[in-house]
Amino acid sequence: MSDISTQPGQQTPAPAALDAASGKPVSFRGGGFAPKPRKLVGLAVFVVLIALWELGSRAGVISSLVLPAPSEAFGAFMDLANSGNLWRHLSASLQRLVIGFACGVSLGLIFGTAAGLSSVARAAITPLVSAIFPIPKIALLPLFIIWFGIGEGSKVATILFGCFFPMVIATYSAIDNVDRTLIRMGQSFSLSRAQIIWKIVLPAALPGILSGTRIAASISIILLVAAEMIGAEYGIGAYVLLAGNLMATDQLIAGVAILSLLGLTVNWLISRLENHFLGWRN
Repeated sequence: MSDISTQPGQQTPAPAALDAASGKPVSFRGGGFAPKPRKLVGLAVFVVLIALWELGSRAGVISSLVLPAPSEAFGAFMDLANSGNLWRHLSASLQRLVIGFACGVSLGLIFGTAAGLSSVARAAITPLVSAIFPIPKIALLPLFIIWFGIGEGSKVATILFGCFFPMVIATYSAIDNVDRTLIRMGQSFSLSRAQIIWKIVLPAALPGILSGTRIAASISIILLVAAEMIGAEYGIGAYVLLAGNLMATDQLIAGVAILSLLGLTVNWLISRLENHFLGWRN
């Protein structure tokens, strides 16, 4: 019989679950909060899809008029970059996206936290959210143009309006899902209401809040493009609309690729926030 000893400060590993029929260890596929990174898998999927797309276009299986080859779209992207218009379009879109997203998320956090912590605030806020959230935000863009003009105000307001409601719902739902045992434990240590909210409720609700931030970021990019297609001289949405009107499918694909890269960048930034603030889950 072997003697198993552990060093001070080390934990004895939990025994693996055994299959009832074979008696072999059963792997836990869920992984809990510590999934193994598989970055190369995602990259390989993109590479394979683009390679098949390129081969299909060169072989004539895919019509270049309907869907140009990635090399043609890359050429259109390089022409856009060399002309200097890439930065004009990208800077205009980023300015609208950052302002609208930041304001919408901030207001959503404030109102969502109030609805999660106060019964009076919830009774006042949730009916309005339920009534207005299902309305397509792009349908309100003409009204925003009347209110804020054809310039930047209407575009920023559309993005802000679209981000606000998902953040409100995600925030108060995350607060609702906080384990009440944690709150009772804080009360047993005589913590004040403010301390319980700051040290227990908000950290426990943070995973749900960041998930809502991902949804709000995706919605903001969609509304950004829609808003820029109406009365914008510069912006990725304006560039895509112009390419579509000219039937320049290579430029159209290049614009869509820029939007995809923008979405990947936002997703990467939110992932960094999750790793920073939610490291305790590991």
